[in-house]
Amino acid sequence: MRISDLAAEAGVTVKAVRYYEAQGLLKPRREANGYRSYEPDDVVVVREVKALLSLGLTAEQTYPFIECLRAGNARADVCPASLTAYRSRIEEVDRRIAELTDLRARLTDLLTDAESWRTNDGRPADCG
Repeated sequence: MRISDLAAEAGVTVKAVRYYEAQGLLKPRREANGYRSYEPDDVVVVREVKALLSLGLTAEQTYPFIECLRAGNARADVCPASLTAYRSRIEEVDRRIAELTDLRARLTDLLTDAESWRTNDGRPADCG
């Protein structure tokens, strides 16, 4: 199948397919005329990559999942390396949640302090 057919069937743009290829996630055959030729299994790979990228994984972090599919598994996430990739992403999300929770607490403290601030004579600030 041609690149435009693959993109349409997988629900991505041709540009996305080219990006996945550049990242080594797809390895199309080249026809005599130089056109890329994709297999039906590539649709599954592209859909999987799209789904994983939507979860915040990088293209590089999708490699274990694609290797799992190419090994003949019906699911991309049943191999040990895929499970490790999930765990790593969860750790990243947990770190980000902690950072955002800390940031929210600091902002809340600043807001509370600013709302209760008074001038030297005890009046609220006049900003108008």
